[in-house]
Amino acid sequence: QVHLVESGGGLVQPGGSLRLSCTASGSTSRCRIMGWYRQRPGKQREFVAMISDGGSTNYAFPVKDRSTVSRDYTKNTMSLQMNSLTPEDTAVYYCSCSPFWETLLGRPNESDDWGQGTQVTVSS
Repeated sequence: QVHLVESGGGLVQPGGSLRLSCTASGSTSRCRIMGWYRQRPGKQREFVAMISDGGSTNYAFPVKDRSTVSRDYTKNTMSLQMNSLTPEDTAVYYCSCSPFWETLLGRPNESDDWGQGTQVTVSS
């Protein structure tokens, strides 16, 4: 099992930027795919960005042109840089770890590991 801890959430003004981080510990070798999901108020959890252990990435359309996901394999961390934030980005952001290649497509597997989430609020 992998323990995931997110950090970097908070209150951001519209148009601002944010960098979320996820630190993994435990059986990190199973984190073939790591990624970010979010759950907006009143909505189901949705895929945001994924990155493989080989560096392949996949982004959801709403964030694609203003986000960058990256991994530091030596530190077992993953980050998400998001720019041009809008109130629509307000959500709890979750880090995930998966050994299944299909999750790169943004399709979580019931065996994936999850963090507790970090709140991001975009508001003036």
